[in-house]
Amino acid sequence: MGNVFKSGIYLLAATVMATILVIACGDSKDGDSATDGDSTTDGDMTTDGDSTTDGDSATDGDSATDGDSTTDGDSTSDGDSTTDKDSTEVEDTTDPTVLSTNPADGALSVPINRSITVIFSEAMRSTSLTAATFTIVGPDEVSVSGEISCLDKRATFNPLVNLEFETLYQARITADVKDMAGNELSSDHVWSFTTGVNMFAGPAPVLLGLAGDFVILAKSGIDTIPISAVTGNIGVSPIDSTAITGFSLMMDASNEYATSGQVTGMVFAADYTSPTPSYLTTAVSDMETAYVDAAGRLIPDDTELGSGEIGGLTLTPGLYKWGTNVLISTDVTLDGGPNDVWIFQIAGDVAQASGTHVILSGGAVPENIFWQTFGQLKIGTTAHFEGIVLCETAIILGTGSSMNGRLLSQTAVNINGSIIVEPVR
Repeated sequence: MGNVFKSGIYLLAATVMATILVIACGDSKDGDSATDGDSTTDGDMTTDGDSTTDGDSATDGDSATDGDSTTDGDSTSDGDSTTDKDSTEVEDTTDPTVLSTNPADGALSVPINRSITVIFSEAMRSTSLTAATFTIVGPDEVSVSGEISCLDKRATFNPLVNLEFETLYQARITADVKDMAGNELSSDHVWSFTTGVNMFAGPAPVLLGLAGDFVILAKSGIDTIPISAVTGNIGVSPIDSTAITGFSLMMDASNEYATSGQVTGMVFAADYTSPTPSYLTTAVSDMETAYVDAAGRLIPDDTELGSGEIGGLTLTPGLYKWGTNVLISTDVTLDGGPNDVWIFQIAGDVAQASGTHVILSGGAVPENIFWQTFGQLKIGTTAHFEGIVLCETAIILGTGSSMNGRLLSQTAVNINGSIIVEPVR
């Protein structure tokens, strides 16, 4: 009798549990369905509550289609999926802008054999830069024939023939050009320039964009051992103002910049008040773009000149390339006119010996001399340097050294009682 009683208890418990499971399962398989407790597969059948079709079956609340299934709240289409609000993909809806052009708007005495270049705020879709969207027009609305190329943020119009002497030209980028996401310029960008009677030698200059607003720009810090004398703005980003040391900074009332007795200009840092942070972000991006541009120039005029030792040489305008360090053990002369361009591509360090000089002759100007170096640039004690430095790593100036140009470093700049003067733009 005891065993019969126990069996009854077990049967009653199983029936109750089956009922609970039926109630708890999804609405699509509710109590009135063909698979519910009253169906032909109910608890009294050979496929009872413990069968593969019972409340715990593949069609119950725990089945492949239940709340925990591959289509539930945790599925690939749920709130945590690749299309949800937490997705890492952010749609680019910002229109590109033109940051700078060369020649600049209103420029005079432009060499007749110069390419026309444009730097955008972001990488552009090269197929959108065409003869219809990038035009140069001369007298009587006659279009100039040219080849157009686009690399990242930089677009270039290379005239197939020299421009006319002392002639006004109008350049236009139409609103049809697109960034990589398909966003267009908000309106046409139009500027003009006037040619002179001169030509230039060497490659086209490197466009600096907002990086050209700075005589020193660095990503991880600027340090001076006083007393240095810097003419021009200096700035750091993304590092904050604590990485500008030795300058005894005094904050302006606007909190947008600081000043220093060693700087004839303004001092900017990423932690200063808006719009300074975004301004610096763009300037640093432009610095990096300029570095890539200079490093990517092709067909050098000379490779491995002097096996890296250029002291004692006179270098004419052109593109020079080294896969080694470059040494300036004695004076080196850069001889050319005011429109001529030098680009030095250097895979290693640049080391200038103490007391030596980079000498400019023939009217050459520092704003047209570009030293693109992957390694450090080290200027020795009392040495003098000329040109724009685009450096992947550190720039170090020795005691009493001097330079005319810009120091643009993707790490740090260290100066020591140095005199640094920015070129005239």
